[in-house]
Amino acid sequence: MELKEQTEALKIQLNRLNDKYENNAPPENKKDRQLFQKVKEETLPIYELLSTWEEDALKLIKERKINVHPQQITSTRENMELLLMHSYYIDVKRKRFMELNNSIHYIFDQLLREIE
Repeated sequence: MELKEQTEALKIQLNRLNDKYENNAPPENKKDRQLFQKVKEETLPIYELLSTWEEDALKLIKERKINVHPQQITSTRENMELLLMHSYYIDVKRKRFMELNNSIHYIFDQLLREIE
């Protein structure tokens, strides 16, 4: 999968995480083992895609094919990892969640424009 497809797939996941955050109540018990297993199973493919995306994006930056700062890529991966957890555990204020969400979308969109 190329960087463009990876980025588009991650944008879809980001929108799903936003929906999950907006439409679900926080879990009653955050230490629930079943919840942990469910979160782990559902998020593993996203974590793997995010890791591949970061490697591929950094490689293109190194080859000077896209003009994005490497730290923006790393921060975006870290922010998306935070959002993954916040969207399941709903343990952060909406304003903070939306700031992270918008920041990630901004970099994804910037990357897509650079790839074009």
